[in-house]
Amino acid sequence: MTLPRVAAFTDTYLPTVNGVTYTVRTWRDRWEQRGSRMDVVYPGSDHDPGPTEHPVGSLPFPFYDGFRMGLPSVPDPVANTDIVHAHTPFGVGLGALRAARGGDRPLVASYHTPCAEYAEYLSVGDQVRRTVRQAATGYERWFLNNVDVVVAPSERTATHVEEVVGVDTEVTVVPNGVDTDVFAPVDAPRERFNLPDGPLVGYTGRHGHEKRLEVLVEAVAGLDREVTLALGGDGPARGDLERLADEHGVTARFLGFLDREDLPAFYATLDVFGFPSPVETQGLVALEANACGTPVAGVDAGALADTIEEGETGYTAPAGDPEALAAAIDRTFVERDRLSEVCLARRNSLSVDHAVDRLAEVYDRLPVPS
Repeated sequence: MTLPRVAAFTDTYLPTVNGVTYTVRTWRDRWEQRGSRMDVVYPGSDHDPGPTEHPVGSLPFPFYDGFRMGLPSVPDPVANTDIVHAHTPFGVGLGALRAARGGDRPLVASYHTPCAEYAEYLSVGDQVRRTVRQAATGYERWFLNNVDVVVAPSERTATHVEEVVGVDTEVTVVPNGVDTDVFAPVDAPRERFNLPDGPLVGYTGRHGHEKRLEVLVEAVAGLDREVTLALGGDGPARGDLERLADEHGVTARFLGFLDREDLPAFYATLDVFGFPSPVETQGLVALEANACGTPVAGVDAGALADTIEEGETGYTAPAGDPEALAAAIDRTFVERDRLSEVCLARRNSLSVDHAVDRLAEVYDRLPVPS
């Protein structure tokens, strides 16, 4: 089967490292390995573009350091692709909409993050925040109703798109997938991350206010055992988290952004991966941790309710409840060896190759112009 040429439009790309960047890059690499091409359009930055990467004009995003807002442009090299795939509804995503409409080409949209969550960065006061969230959801609905297929990374997220956002477009599930060639058990000396001996709980990812990482700090503070909390990544909530850890007497190590090649060792070093975020559309880092043999203690909310298999790959607690999360962390510590064995036994089911197989099926159903 001849695979279509795809143009992926994303507002989040290198040098920023997060789940969206990882998914776009991994899908692109796998698509090219299968003999086709997936160009990437992204906001211009100091990333040195490769031959299939096309930066467009961009502006700093005033509410989140390190992010840039891309302009809705259509670079000439992607003007005649077979399929357009938007990984954002914002600036660059509007460029995807232009590219699809201008060339009468099908448009797929991946649903990575609920737009309403960005209200935490844009507003103060409950009434203003509610207004912004409603407007964000309305915009999201408009954008997704102008695409041919919405791709959601989990069943829980697909239900959110259909019932909360209220789109009329077809919604189908395509997991983001984990590169199990990279994320695998490894020997991980703690000295690599300057971490002490003893029980270790960790997290890596964006330190955004919507991630509710303060709940993880408070949960660790409530444990009966002495635990070190290791936090990889960065973001606008970091200063507050450092102060909170100090106030609660939590031994915390803030490691900053970790290179991708460091992540398997980081996951493998942890006894428990702590994940308090209630807004995940899949929780890719939880699956990466599982692929490295590390169980997860997280919240029973959003996609994590499906991503974490209770009593199999970790344990969950109600969102926003530090005491309940502390109990889930403690139980994960106690059963760590058994949970780790289950995680490793299920690695193949997490593979990104399965995800790209599913993506190819979605593309194959679209009416590609001749």
